[in-house]
Amino acid sequence: MKDNNKLEKNKNKPDFIILLTVMSLLMIGLIMVFSASSIRSFNIFGSSFHFFKRQLMTAGLGLIAMIITMNIDYHLYKKFSKLILFLTFFLLIIVLIPGIGQFRGGSRRWIDLGFFGFQPSGVAKLGIVIYFSHYLSKKRDKLNDFINGLLPVLIILGLTFLLILLEPDLGTAITIALSAFTLIFVAGARILHITILGFSGVLAILYFIYSSDYRRERFTAFLDPWEDPLDSGYHIIQSLLALGTGGFFGVGIGNSKQKFLYLPEPGTDFIFAVLGEELGFVGVFIVISLYLLFFWRGIRIAHRAPDVFGSLLAIGITSMIIIQVFINIGVVSATIPVTGITLPFISYGGSSLLIMLSGVGILLNISSNFKN
Repeated sequence: MKDNNKLEKNKNKPDFIILLTVMSLLMIGLIMVFSASSIRSFNIFGSSFHFFKRQLMTAGLGLIAMIITMNIDYHLYKKFSKLILFLTFFLLIIVLIPGIGQFRGGSRRWIDLGFFGFQPSGVAKLGIVIYFSHYLSKKRDKLNDFINGLLPVLIILGLTFLLILLEPDLGTAITIALSAFTLIFVAGARILHITILGFSGVLAILYFIYSSDYRRERFTAFLDPWEDPLDSGYHIIQSLLALGTGGFFGVGIGNSKQKFLYLPEPGTDFIFAVLGEELGFVGVFIVISLYLLFFWRGIRIAHRAPDVFGSLLAIGITSMIIIQVFINIGVVSATIPVTGITLPFISYGGSSLLIMLSGVGILLNISSNFKN
């Protein structure tokens, strides 16, 4: 492992391709947020630009956050990993307190700061990745020992998962769990342990889903949404109608019909459906290609990172973003059950975009420390 002085001497320019990829997705996102949310925005606020203006402001703040994290030596997160973890748990706990956490759409996920509302579960995504990357880089030689190696991080993951389920926010909880398991696997844990834990995790999620009639209906609706087209299957049907209408070239930007209050959450969870309707197969192909390019560059950064911590951190951030992409597109295309997960860099959403762009900044800093 190189020391910090040597790393300074080997400073490179940040990965330009991943920066260009993220900026391209961000620009597509701004266009689609305006198009997808304009009708709902006018219906609620009397202005078609309300959500677009807020997304533009958040994108600006996110780019500032990205520039800041891009210029912070990623080794600094090692020193503050425990503090970051403490802050993560603190936020996840206080959001559950009535009067502090805001209750919207059946969930208590938001903390309102007056000028800005954010979701602590979004902070938890990056916080868990940072802490796990530090812990696993230190304990690589003990990962075969379940009690002294894996158990401490599994307890932390279990508590995080439980707190987010209490909001409830199953989609984010699954994203964090999958990101954590990716890190554990890459760090060198035994396949037997990972298999047992993965199987146990699936059973726990299924129990949580089937313990509630509402969650069970939402979970199984993707198998046959037309069985209940006006309730549990409504989201999926409207999403598939949007995607199917798009054809090869789409109906054109701004010409979506599903966004006229047919498709629920057209600017957030189901923005990819509007994108498919307006830009067609060509637009979908371009966006997915950009995500694949991001994935490749993220893995490349992890491979060329100068130390284990940097490698795991790059893997964690990349997997956090790509797993969310996979879940969102899977929901929109009726490939997996409906969960409330936004599409990174494209969907409307303040705290999510800030966290994602902050994570990209960390990736860019790691890439500027490539070993020669």
